[in-house]
Amino acid sequence: MKVTFYGHACFMLEVNGKKLLFDPFIRMNPLAAHIDVDSLTADYILLSHGHGDHVADAKEIADRTGATLISNHEVVTWFQNLGVANVWGMNIGGKMKFDFGTVHMVNAIHSSSMPDGSYGGNPGGFIIEAGGKVVYYAGDTALHKDMELIGLHHRPDIAILPIGDNYTMGVEDSLLCCNMIRCNKVIGVHYNTFPPIEIDTDNAKRQYEIENKELILMEIGESKDL
Repeated sequence: MKVTFYGHACFMLEVNGKKLLFDPFIRMNPLAAHIDVDSLTADYILLSHGHGDHVADAKEIADRTGATLISNHEVVTWFQNLGVANVWGMNIGGKMKFDFGTVHMVNAIHSSSMPDGSYGGNPGGFIIEAGGKVVYYAGDTALHKDMELIGLHHRPDIAILPIGDNYTMGVEDSLLCCNMIRCNKVIGVHYNTFPPIEIDTDNAKRQYEIENKELILMEIGESKDL
């Protein structure tokens, strides 16, 4: 399994010969100006919620690649009404097996509306079970007690957590999340894109080291094997 970071909360998982693109927000992110969106391919696009900084490039990429867009019912219906051909609606607590592995949609505490202001349903996160690994992408969320259920039922090998604070969990709460989900390896996302979510990355890494945990902060465009 390989992960590539495209900035903010956007990343690609490559597993079992399939490409899963999460929360594409690239063209409108000045920090990701060097990423060629036209060259990106995807088999699936997973959207945690409807905010523009998570869905901005979804239609363009879905239309060009024919990727299946996975999200909650309201989000996929909104994109379907825009002409996106391949969608799969889910909701919190549900799971579905796809040709690359299994997707569980789990709770997130946040808000959600579409770029035109229409209702975006409930925000969520995803647990991906594929290639012999379990990956938890929390989406935009506060710390919440349901994370203990993830630790009980899934025990992720790696978690992809927001750490920018203000709109989501910050570093301190992400460490509490690690304990709740029983995972000590984290890729941090949703930080440093805008002034309200700028953080001291060196201090964030130190906090993780003190707790004997690993915080991975990837460069935009960087890939790693998980």
